[in-house]
Amino acid sequence: QVQLVESGGGLVQPGGSLTLSCVASGLAFSDHRMGWYRQASGKEREFVAGIGTGVDTYYGDSVKGRFTISRDNDKNTVWLQMNSLKSDDPAVSYCTAAGAVDYWGQGTQVPVSS
Repeated sequence: QVQLVESGGGLVQPGGSLTLSCVASGLAFSDHRMGWYRQASGKEREFVAGIGTGVDTYYGDSVKGRFTISRDNDKNTVWLQMNSLKSDDPAVSYCTAAGAVDYWGQGTQVPVSS
């Protein structure tokens, strides 16, 4: 059974930083492109960042220059370092694994205090 378990969410002030983690199990982690999406209340789900099976990374326009995605295939883990958080950044963040089949985590809340 494939599982993607996110952690690291929590309340942060504008301008602050937070790192999300996602630990994967039940799949060949190194063979999957990993990514993060987020969904704010009342809005559509938005692509945040992705990392390929190599070192290639890509980001949504709203987070470029502020967020960094990384992975460790030995630990089956992908991280999302979020810096300079804004008051319009709060959302539920989801970890994804893309391969022959796509998988999603349950999500972790990232509220930003005003």
